[in-house]
Amino acid sequence: MSQKLILKLYVSGNTLRSRQAIANLQTFCDRELPDNCAVEIIDLIEFPEIAELEKILITPTLVKVSPEPQERIIGDLSDTKVLSLVLNLPSHFPTTK
Repeated sequence: MSQKLILKLYVSGNTLRSRQAIANLQTFCDRELPDNCAVEIIDLIEFPEIAELEKILITPTLVKVSPEPQERIIGDLSDTKVLSLVLNLPSHFPTTK
């Protein structure tokens, strides 16, 4: 992947689910995308107006901003296969012969 990934993670306060999503995303990015990923974490408790503006109905929600197309994942981001697929990192999927 040559273009840097720009991701936004929307959370709701310092909940267990928010902390898990942040930790899972950080671990994934450190392992799979070192120096090729920028993550912005937005707490919708602190900035509730952003939820309506960005159409965020459930948290945690991860939005892949760039490169396009924009994609969204809802949940704690523990499923790295889904995360890889949505972020277009097909190396995580076994090839069939």
